[in-house]
Amino acid sequence: MDKKRILVIDDEETSTQMLKTSLERSGAYEVIVVYNGDEGLKKIAEKNPDVVILDVVMPGKDGFEVLKELRKDGVKWRPVIMLTTKSDFEDVKRGYELKADFYIPKPFKLEVLKRGIETMLSLIPLRNG
Repeated sequence: MDKKRILVIDDEETSTQMLKTSLERSGAYEVIVVYNGDEGLKKIAEKNPDVVILDVVMPGKDGFEVLKELRKDGVKWRPVIMLTTKSDFEDVKRGYELKADFYIPKPFKLEVLKRGIETMLSLIPLRNG
């Protein structure tokens, strides 16, 4: 079974490393971690992840700016899960307006994130035809 590649873009190093360990424990995922939006965009181009998990609050380009870049016309669709403390209605609305596939407020349950990842992975063949 090929491992699915997940890119986590989040500047919170400790929680991000715990997330990486938790997801990789299943054996189904390879998790790549970067700590800012600019680095995230470079890694997406280099590693072509199956799913992107994206925080909003980061130095440099924030998660909304990264999402906007990913959703430009002509860019291949890839699932993006927003995982962030920015959880008021306007932030969630903005995330979905920018075409986030799933928006999970922190603190979160790992099982909810895993279900979101599985759902996004199941949609890739449908979206990319």
